[in-house]
Amino acid sequence: MSTWPEQVPTSGSIELPPDPRALDGLGRNHSLATALADIVDNSIDANASHVLIRFIRRTGRLHGLYVVDNGHGMGTSAIDTAMTVGGRRVYGANDLGRFGIGMKAASFSQARSLTVISKTSAAMAVGRRWELDGDRRGFHCDIVPTDFCADEFDRGWGIPDAGTGTVIRWDNITGFPLTDDPIRVEKFISQTVSETRNHLGLVFHRILEAGRVHVSMDVEDVDINVPGPRFDVEALNPFGYLRSSNSAYPKELVAVSSTGVKISFVCHLWPGRSKLPQFTLSGDPAERQGLYFYRNDRLLQAGGGWDGVHTPDKTLQLARVAIDINDDIVGLFRMNPEKSRVLVGPEFGALVEQARAEDASDFTQYFTDAEQAYRESRQRNRKRTPMFPPGKGFTPMLRGAIEGEVPILEREEPLNIKWRRFDDDSMFEVDKQARTLWLNQAYRPNSVGERRSVNDAPLLKALLYLLMENLFHGERTGPGDKDNIQLWQEILTAAARSGQ
Repeated sequence: MSTWPEQVPTSGSIELPPDPRALDGLGRNHSLATALADIVDNSIDANASHVLIRFIRRTGRLHGLYVVDNGHGMGTSAIDTAMTVGGRRVYGANDLGRFGIGMKAASFSQARSLTVISKTSAAMAVGRRWELDGDRRGFHCDIVPTDFCADEFDRGWGIPDAGTGTVIRWDNITGFPLTDDPIRVEKFISQTVSETRNHLGLVFHRILEAGRVHVSMDVEDVDINVPGPRFDVEALNPFGYLRSSNSAYPKELVAVSSTGVKISFVCHLWPGRSKLPQFTLSGDPAERQGLYFYRNDRLLQAGGGWDGVHTPDKTLQLARVAIDINDDIVGLFRMNPEKSRVLVGPEFGALVEQARAEDASDFTQYFTDAEQAYRESRQRNRKRTPMFPPGKGFTPMLRGAIEGEVPILEREEPLNIKWRRFDDDSMFEVDKQARTLWLNQAYRPNSVGERRSVNDAPLLKALLYLLMENLFHGERTGPGDKDNIQLWQEILTAAARSGQ
């Protein structure tokens, strides 16, 4: 019997390139929305001010998809690196890119053909193409002719022209419906656009709110060469509540790692039973409790649990914690290649245990406060009288705030607050039949200054809604309500006239 050798000897080396079929395995954990988010990452890193996502429809069917930006673009060397599997450019400290496979993995998770065309300020547009179909015997990337690149780059994209940018084209998309049935195609487009806008709005909400980039989506019917209506991606801030359920929050808890790196846990408590889309997001709000990880203002993980910090519980559904991480925190956190999940290291639990706020409170206190806020919200909602839904004249934010705070009468016509000209100097008129609170147009400038719109004067309308909503219940107006109307009419009219 021979003895165990401590070292393994070698006698040379051979090159073993990966099988071309390895491309088929890229991005298997991507959805269409997460794949597009990965592409938009590259546009943001390229300092694009605008990004357009466009679906292509021909003869009734969906055939392809473009992602177009007006960033600084890529030259020949850069585009070759970008199309190299595992090719990694030099990333800046604030870049969203990380692994060198993002664009390829995102694209091949959805399409069998990837074409990239790009133009810098110093050169003509260049293009490369990868195709997964056919007998691939090596990693040979196709070169796209210069004239075709110029034509694609100069199509009417409808975004500000910087003279530079990148066009990414997906063909043979596997997830598109194989039908030209207009009902099924329109349903797919509507659902896909809605889901993608919500995902991008959530993932990039900080970047969108800061005005760093504008993202939009549309559908082009190439048979008539006309794009359809364009839909903007709006920020969906998972911490975008108007008022916390506990005045002590948000609260920052701080811990220091063994390497001396400061970790900040910003703990939030949503108001109870909110109906704002920022709270409901998608699915059960109880599933959105937990940890929200950001890297360079890009959301990597949207709750979904506490990563061992606490067991998910419906009484914690108002609790969300924002954590900003960076590449300096080696070993504590690791994001997956799809940038949709963060894996925490073994030291994370200890950091949570040591984290303290300025008032010396910790996570134990935070969870206690979250449970208390949840119980109080349920008690408070049970005692409140249902109210008519707000209708015309209310801003979307005001409608959301009202619907998030009070129980709303189902299957009832909404209550509108609108302006019109009066024959006298009274401030308002209660129109129960039209379920509308009319306001005197003569006093409108005093309420909103020079700015006028259907949804103007939100503060005034919110106060009047809370004061007078109960007047619209029942068919008749009782003596008490009539007295209140007379009192409010005198005082509000005097206040409005005094401002003229």
